[in-house]
Amino acid sequence: MAGALAAGLLCAASLTTPALAAPGGVTAAVPAVRTVSPTSADGLALTPPMGFNNWNSTHCRAEFDQDMVEGIADLFVEKGLKDAGYQYVNLDDCWALPSRDADGKLVPDPERFPGGIKAVADYVHSKGFKLGIYTSAGTKTCDSVGFPGALGHEYSDARQFADWGVDYLKYDNCNNQGVDARSRYTTMRDALRATGRPIVYSICEWGENKPWEWASDVGHLWRTTGDISDSWGSMLSILKQNLPLAPYAGPGHWNDPDMLEVGNGGMTDTEYRSHFSMWSVMAAPLLIGSDLRTASAATFDILGNKEVVAVDQDPLGKQGSVVSSTDGRWVVAKEMRDGSRTVALFNESGTAQRIATTAAAVGLPGADAYTLRDLWRHRSSNTAGTIAATVPAHGTVLVRVSADPAWAKNPPAVELGLEGSPLVEAGRTATLTSAVTDLGRTSATRVAVTLRGPAGWTVAATGPTTAASLPTGRSLRTTWRVTAPAGTAPGSYDLALKAVYRSPTGITADAELPVRASVVVAPPAGTSPLGDLPWLSTTNGWGPVERDTSNGEEGSGDGGTLTIGGVPYARGLGVHAESTVEYYTGTACERVTADVGLDDEKGAKGTVAFEIWADGAMVASTGVLTNAMPAQALTADVTGAQVVRLVVTDGGDGIDSDHADWADAKLSC
Repeated sequence: MAGALAAGLLCAASLTTPALAAPGGVTAAVPAVRTVSPTSADGLALTPPMGFNNWNSTHCRAEFDQDMVEGIADLFVEKGLKDAGYQYVNLDDCWALPSRDADGKLVPDPERFPGGIKAVADYVHSKGFKLGIYTSAGTKTCDSVGFPGALGHEYSDARQFADWGVDYLKYDNCNNQGVDARSRYTTMRDALRATGRPIVYSICEWGENKPWEWASDVGHLWRTTGDISDSWGSMLSILKQNLPLAPYAGPGHWNDPDMLEVGNGGMTDTEYRSHFSMWSVMAAPLLIGSDLRTASAATFDILGNKEVVAVDQDPLGKQGSVVSSTDGRWVVAKEMRDGSRTVALFNESGTAQRIATTAAAVGLPGADAYTLRDLWRHRSSNTAGTIAATVPAHGTVLVRVSADPAWAKNPPAVELGLEGSPLVEAGRTATLTSAVTDLGRTSATRVAVTLRGPAGWTVAATGPTTAASLPTGRSLRTTWRVTAPAGTAPGSYDLALKAVYRSPTGITADAELPVRASVVVAPPAGTSPLGDLPWLSTTNGWGPVERDTSNGEEGSGDGGTLTIGGVPYARGLGVHAESTVEYYTGTACERVTADVGLDDEKGAKGTVAFEIWADGAMVASTGVLTNAMPAQALTADVTGAQVVRLVVTDGGDGIDSDHADWADAKLSC
C-alpha cells in the first residue's frame, strides 16, 4: 500500500479488518448486531451516496481546481450521469492553504479556487447537484504538504462548511495524535448538527476501530478498509473485507469500501464491470474516481448503467450477502424492495468458471418459473429455478430474479458452457466441447451454435451444431477442433461462442460467451529463473509484478533489490498482495522452488501467506508470515500440471504494506 502522500490514504497505518469469506466454503458467520431503524433519523443518505471525488484521478496536482470541479458538474448533465442518479461533486484534499488565517479560519487556495468554495457550491447547486468537501480528524490532513485538519477546530470548521453551502463532508483519519476515534468523529458529528445545515457525514477512519459497530448514530457512512488502488488485487481484497459486514448496512448508515476506480486504466473493462456490479450489490456509495473529462465511452456505459445503479439505490437498503464461495466462484444475493433478488455470479479466478445457484437458495419463494433479467445485456428470460452461467475470468454476471406470474412471455434462459483448456500451442490442435443448456421452463427450439476464432485460425465442429428442440435441463453438446497457425505469437486471443434459438411463442433469442484463448510456448527443459519466463497472467494489489526487483507500488521498475531479513537476492519476483502470477508448464515440469518472505523495504509492516498451485490444487503453502521472519524455503511438486500459479494472500488483515518476494524463484522442467 502506498505511503503518506495520499489524501484519504492510510499514511502507512496498520489495519484491523474483519474475517473474510472462507476461500473453500460458505462465508463465516457474522456476529449478531443490534436491530437498527429502517430509516435515518435525519432523513439523509437513505440510499448510498452517488457522485464524484477527484482524488483517485488528480491527487494534489495543479489540475484540481475550480474549473475542473465545475466542469465535472457540467459533464454529469452532458453525459447523462445526473439522470442516472449521481448527485454529489466532492472535493478531496488540497483545496485549502497550508495555514489558517489570523482568526483560525480555513482559507481556500486562491489559485485553485479564486472564487472561493461558496462560488463552487453555488455553481454546483445551480446544476442541481450537491457539493462535498474534505478534511481530517487530526491536526493536519493526509497530504504531505500538511493542510490544516479539524481536530480542535470542529465547530469553527463545520460552521464555515455550512456557510459555504457544503452538503457532504469526508472526514479522514491522518495526524490524529492518538485521540480516541469514536470521540473525534462524534465531536464533528455534533459540530455539523449544530450548524443546522443537512450535511452527509462520511467517516474515513479506514476500518481501524470497526466503525460498523459504533458509527450508525455518528455518521451516514464509514470506510471499512484501507484505500483502494486501480488494480484487480486491491479491489478484490477490499471486496472480501466488506462482504461480511452486510448486517451493519442500511438506510442512513452504509459500509463504504472506498471510491470507484472504473475508468482509471489499471483494470480491464470486464474487471471494471465486476467492480461496479459488486459495489452495487453491496449497496456501497458510488463515488466516481476517474477523470470524466477524458473518460472512454466504455467507462460512461458502465457508470451510467441505470439497471445496475437501481440495484445500489434500492430503497430497502439491504447490502448483498454471500450465498456461497468456493474456489473463486462467488454467489452474492441482494434482497430488493419489490421482493426480487439481485444475484451476482462473480468469478475471482483467472479462468472462466461455471457458477450456479437456485432461486430458492437466494431467498425467492417457490414458483412454477421465474423471470431472470440480465442487467448488463438488458434482456429478460424465464428460468425453472436454476441461475447459472459460465463467467469469464474476473467477470460478473448480474441478474435480477423475480417470481413473476408473467414469466412465460420471455424466452427460456439458455446457458453456454465450454469445456477443455483454452491454452493452445501454435501449430497444434486443441479440443473444446461446447454445451447449450435450456434453463427455462419452456423449450428452446431451432437451436444453432457457432464458435468463431481469429482470422487465420481453424475452428471445426466434429459433432452436431443444431437441435430442433431442447426441453428444460437438456443440452446440445458439440466438440470443436481449434488450431492456431504455426508461428502465431504468444498472447491472448478472442473466440466467440454463440447460440441462437427461438421460444415457443416465436421470439428469437441468443446467448453469447466470450472465450479468451492463450497461445502459449512450452517451457524450456532444465531449470530456469521464473523471472526469465513469460507468464500467462498477473494480478497485483499495488503496482505491477516486478522481475528481479521488489514491488515499488507504482510504475514498472520502481522497486529495489529483493531483500528478505537483510539478505539480498539478485533474481526473483517482487509482488504486492493480493497477487497471482500464472505460468504455462504444459505438463512438462516437476518442481518450483523459492525463498519467500516480506521485503525489508516496508520495515516491520505487512503480513502475507504464500501458496503454489498446480492446476486446481494447492501443492505448497507457508501460512502467515511477518516481516520479523527470515526467508522461508518453499518447494512444490508440480509434476503433470498444465498451469502453475504463484499466489500471495494478505494474511487476513488487509493489503497495507504487503510487499512480498519470490526470491531466487526457479522452475525445473
